[in-house]
Amino acid sequence: MASNNSEEQPQQQHNDQQQQQQQQEQEQRVEEEAKMNSSGAEMLSPSVSLQPAAETNALCVPPRLLLGPGPSNYSAAVSSALSQPAVGYLDPYLIHAMKDIQLLLQYCFQTANEVTLAISGTGSAAMEAALANIIEKGDRVLVLISGYFGLRLAEMARRYGADVCCSEIPWGEVFSLQQIELLLQQHKPSLVCIVMAETSTGALQPLEGLGCLCRKYEALLLVDAVTGLATSPLFVDAWMIDVCYSCSQKGLSCCPGVSPLTVGPRAIEKIRSRKTPVSNWYLDLSLLMKYWSGDKRCYHHTPPISLLFALREALRALAKEGLENVWRRHKETADFFAAQLQQRGIQLHVQREEYRSPALTTVSVPKGVSAASVAAALLQEGVEIGLGIGQLEGILAEGPGGEAFEPCLDSIYLYLF
Repeated sequence: MASNNSEEQPQQQHNDQQQQQQQQEQEQRVEEEAKMNSSGAEMLSPSVSLQPAAETNALCVPPRLLLGPGPSNYSAAVSSALSQPAVGYLDPYLIHAMKDIQLLLQYCFQTANEVTLAISGTGSAAMEAALANIIEKGDRVLVLISGYFGLRLAEMARRYGADVCCSEIPWGEVFSLQQIELLLQQHKPSLVCIVMAETSTGALQPLEGLGCLCRKYEALLLVDAVTGLATSPLFVDAWMIDVCYSCSQKGLSCCPGVSPLTVGPRAIEKIRSRKTPVSNWYLDLSLLMKYWSGDKRCYHHTPPISLLFALREALRALAKEGLENVWRRHKETADFFAAQLQQRGIQLHVQREEYRSPALTTVSVPKGVSAASVAAALLQEGVEIGLGIGQLEGILAEGPGGEAFEPCLDSIYLYLF
């Protein structure tokens, strides 16, 4: 037995040594593989291989006389405001500018609504904000459609779960109070939506008496004033409008990107009594107003600060000229333009003068004439006009440009005939 044990000990020692050697070799292989992987990762690290297709030159935008439905030309003062130094989203200077904007927008809307602000986004964002905050799933919404942007209102309302009832009239016509009252009796909506100045047709919808009618039937009134604000008389409080929104780049003669919105007490009560949260976080007014009002502002998002400075300057210029003077200037210019076109034999799309929007004039293109060709020819002369949209793709839209119109009239006549 002793002999056998003595024979097994060297064998066991050999096995232990062999196992230890194998373990060391395994550890060495793992270490080497780790080094290789590390080295390989460095070798496989991406480098910048995609390059611009061509060298990009500095911008040199040619001057344009903007006579389309928007945007409009803006002043050197507005341009200067855009180039002011950048500040933070809670900088005291910005907060002061925001307070100025609210007061000036209340003047433009002719309202004392506390919830009056500029939405960060174009006019469609303000439209979305208005609908997103007011509508809950299943709400009955009556949309009065007289053009393309009435259709957009209906589409947005559907996306927020509204039970949408539409009434559409021929594009270029307007609704009467009698028509609307019959629709209120028939559909019993909680919200009525209407476009004040329909950009796609050039028609101006009368609003006096509509707010009172909506209250008679316990409905809120939402007005799209994207093209109407500062171009035609608008009295949000006196006309009992509950929600009204616009844009910056049309009647306010500012650059696009921020959108005025005002919300009255009845609409605020509807928002506060919601059973569900507003489904659009970015445009939730209960959050936005914590940033736009109060002594202590709460961060919500970073607004387009330079655009707010520009809007403040545009509103300041409007207030200096006076709202009634601005309305008069638009009306006189539009009337002059329409008369000159008609003297040259050019037919206007909106036949009745009292229903023509001073914001833009829509022209029926003669047979055999391409609207796109007319617009392209004028653009070669530095004049931009708009083409019709939706059902009215064949018409041309021109916005009022004061004395700037006069040298363009002969060119417009030449290309139309």
